[in-house]
Amino acid sequence: MLRAPMLATLSAAVSSGLFAGCATSESAAGVREVNRQLATFTAENLELATDAEMLRTRREGLDALLAAPLAQDAAVRVALLGSPSLQALLAGKSEAIAGAARAGRISNPMFNYERVRHGSEIEIGRLLSFGLLELLTLPQRQRVATAAVEAAQTELAIAVIDEVTRVRQAWVRAVAAEQRQRYAARVLESAAASAELARRMEAAGNFNKMSRARQQAFAADARTQAVLARQQASVTREELVRALGLDDEYAKRLQLPERLPEMPQQALSADAVRARVNAERVDVKVAEAQWRAAAARRGLGKVTTLTDIEVGLRRDPEARGYEIDVRLPIFDAGELDRRALDGETLAAAGNLEATLRAASSHLRESYSAYLAAYDIARHHRDELVPLRKTIAEESLLRYNGMIVGVFELLTDAREQITTVMAAIDAEQQFWLAEASLQSAFAGRPVEAVTRGMAAAKPGEAAGGH
Repeated sequence: MLRAPMLATLSAAVSSGLFAGCATSESAAGVREVNRQLATFTAENLELATDAEMLRTRREGLDALLAAPLAQDAAVRVALLGSPSLQALLAGKSEAIAGAARAGRISNPMFNYERVRHGSEIEIGRLLSFGLLELLTLPQRQRVATAAVEAAQTELAIAVIDEVTRVRQAWVRAVAAEQRQRYAARVLESAAASAELARRMEAAGNFNKMSRARQQAFAADARTQAVLARQQASVTREELVRALGLDDEYAKRLQLPERLPEMPQQALSADAVRARVNAERVDVKVAEAQWRAAAARRGLGKVTTLTDIEVGLRRDPEARGYEIDVRLPIFDAGELDRRALDGETLAAAGNLEATLRAASSHLRESYSAYLAAYDIARHHRDELVPLRKTIAEESLLRYNGMIVGVFELLTDAREQITTVMAAIDAEQQFWLAEASLQSAFAGRPVEAVTRGMAAAKPGEAAGGH
């Protein structure tokens, strides 16, 4: 038997290593921290479903949300409740958080039992050994583990922000595509009526062949655009279904609003943007955590790359005592390992500095795209659409007064619808830019939304025929 004082000392040392760096549940605590960081961004806690009761509660929540046309915020809640990809992401990152926390513990002690027979005699030996250097460097290991846990938590936050932004933008595209589909059908209806009238007038001798062909060509083009709009609505809807993680049953129940939300009367001011910048930006937090972990590993590596020490407590029938094993740094003094750690630390420090410098630039870029999209969408809403409506109304008055013909009236009506479709495109770009800006607030910049704005240029919308 090992002596009681020696066992008590070893037990205290081992217990401190086991419990000092171990929370009640590292992964659960990490998820709670991520939910705290993203409370204003997601408006819904992300939680790993681990039993049948949680699954039942989630399905009830999905049933309630999908019973009505799905708003953008509700779409985010649907994804957080029911997306299997988010559940897989959460499970994988929880494992990474637990693994990072595990690095802050010392290894379990090794117990060796020997039973050797020498003739008629039996010798029994017992050896309990543990890494002394590992125990002595426990505080440094715990600092490394703490930084690694923070980095894993922040990586989970980044992944959640990406998923939520993807859902918000997919929702915008799907709603806008359904709006365009409805207006494309109206354009086709008008073009078909115009083409049929032209055919009848040509048959009556009141219209020449070229004028009739122009009306029919426009109708053919409108039919193509209607088919493309219908296909685009289908594609964007399925993209939203995948982003939400809906199965076939829920996908059939998915209802979208008839139109995008009303634009705000005023765009966010620069002061408001600065006030909403998250002090705990995830891009900066992950760079800081990586730098702290690299620095802690570098400090730890100055000792562990040089040697290793193991202590063993032995009790044999003939003797008892302890053993010390020391690795001699003769052939490899760990210089290359220390250089690698130096390089890792310098790289982490450079990455942190680059992230800090780029953070404000990314935010300014996102805000600039947001302002541009807002100005273009407001221009359509406040000027171009009302102008086209006035032109169509005046054209109807002139038609009633027999000043213009039916084809001029139909042309103005088509151009009014085309302007409305361009306004829908402009509103879509605004809400995509708004989602990107929200992501940038949280410290996860995405590519500024500028593509597609050409489709909403004022000149094309107002002057196309």
